[in-house]
Amino acid sequence: MDEKTFLEGLAATYTTADSPQDAAIRSMAMRAFLPHFAPHSHALELGCDFGYMTQLLAPHFESLTVVDGSSVFLQKAQSHGIPNADFIQSLFEEFESTTTYQHIFLSYVLEHVIDPRALLRKVRTLLAPRGKVFIVVPNARALSRQMARHMGLVDDLYELTDNDRRHGHRRTYDRVQLERDIAAGGLSSMHTGGLMLKPFADFQMNAIFASGILGTSQLEGLYQLGLEYPDLAGSLFSICCAAS
Repeated sequence: MDEKTFLEGLAATYTTADSPQDAAIRSMAMRAFLPHFAPHSHALELGCDFGYMTQLLAPHFESLTVVDGSSVFLQKAQSHGIPNADFIQSLFEEFESTTTYQHIFLSYVLEHVIDPRALLRKVRTLLAPRGKVFIVVPNARALSRQMARHMGLVDDLYELTDNDRRHGHRRTYDRVQLERDIAAGGLSSMHTGGLMLKPFADFQMNAIFASGILGTSQLEGLYQLGLEYPDLAGSLFSICCAAS
């Protein structure tokens, strides 16, 4: 199976469009990223999913170029009618641009691609001088995953679960591995952290959201705890620049 066919099949397995937990954690990523945005700049988003993050990003930039290998994801993202976004179907590894970007976003991308270090090296060539790269990945050491290990559901925090494989994950990340890939890609982390303390599995978190148990105050607490205890957070983020 070639990579484009793989991605089209993968798109059919995604349910993040209906996930309040996913919406919350992406909003938290925006909160962490926003102080690092430069005004009147141009941005590149690699990987758009159903376009939720695209909608959050676009108002902050003059233009947003969105690249995804899946026509399904691009159609969903385009359906939001984002006026300053330009959508391009391409594998990330094959994407070419005559311009560079002040901000490049890879939200939940590195765990999917064949060679994350090669992709990061390519990203560096697309980065404008003094530009920044914003990365988010799932955390293999999330509290929910550690609980699953103690429950006997997984033997190793770093193994790919059935759910990981179903969503096209090729690897797991902790803070050390993420930093190693970033450095091997010619980038340097300026600011890192965890996003949302996550005690339960995705479907359980969504059920708790739906029940109304998690309100504004509780979400604020989970956000702050993710920053305080990144090794237990649901996702990890890094804001990077080109290494000197």
